[in-house]
Amino acid sequence: MSQLAKKFFSYRSYTPIPFLILMLVFENVNLTTLIIGFVIALCGELIRLWGVSWAGSETRTTSGVGGTILVISGPFAYVRNPLYVGNILMYFGLGVMSYALFPYLQIVALLFFVLQYHLIVKEEEAFLAKKFTNAYQNYLQNVPRFFPRLTPYRVNGVEQPTFKLNMGLKSETRTLQAFVTVALLIIIKWYLRVNNIF
Repeated sequence: MSQLAKKFFSYRSYTPIPFLILMLVFENVNLTTLIIGFVIALCGELIRLWGVSWAGSETRTTSGVGGTILVISGPFAYVRNPLYVGNILMYFGLGVMSYALFPYLQIVALLFFVLQYHLIVKEEEAFLAKKFTNAYQNYLQNVPRFFPRLTPYRVNGVEQPTFKLNMGLKSETRTLQAFVTVALLIIIKWYLRVNNIF
C-alpha cells in the first residue's frame, strides 16, 4: 500500500473535519439550499446504511484494506464502492446545506474526496483481485467503480452475507451521529442568524 493511500485509509474518518469546520464558520444557508442539501446528504447516508447492512463491521477497519468475503449483493450489485459514493453524496449534501463559500468549498471538497477514494480504492482492488481472483475480475468487469449500473449484477456460486439492518445500524452509529450533529449545527446556526439572535 502506498504511503499516501495508507494515510488516507487510516484517517478517512477524520479528513472531512476541516471541511465541516469551514461549513459551519462560513454558513450562508437559505431554505432552498437547506432542503436540497439535506436530501442529497440523506441519500448518501441511506446508501451507506444499505451497504454496511450487507458488508457488516469490516467496513470500519483502519489497520489496512482487507475483507473476508467478496460482497456483490445489495448496493454492491450496482456499484463497487457504495460506501464511498454514499460518503461523497453526504459530504456534498452537507456542503450544499451550509452554502458556505459556494461553490468553491464544495468543488474543492468534491475533488479532494474523489482523489482520496481513488487512491484507497486502487489499493482495495489490488487486494481483492489477489484474494478473490476470477470472481473479482468478473465483478470488476461488470460493476462500475463509482457510477452505478442500472441493473443488479448477478452471479451464482459466490458466497454472500445476509442483509442485517440491525447490524448495519449498529455499525453505522458513529456516522449517523456525525451526520445528525452536523446537520443540526448548520440548521441552528442558520436559525440564529436569520432571527438576529447572535
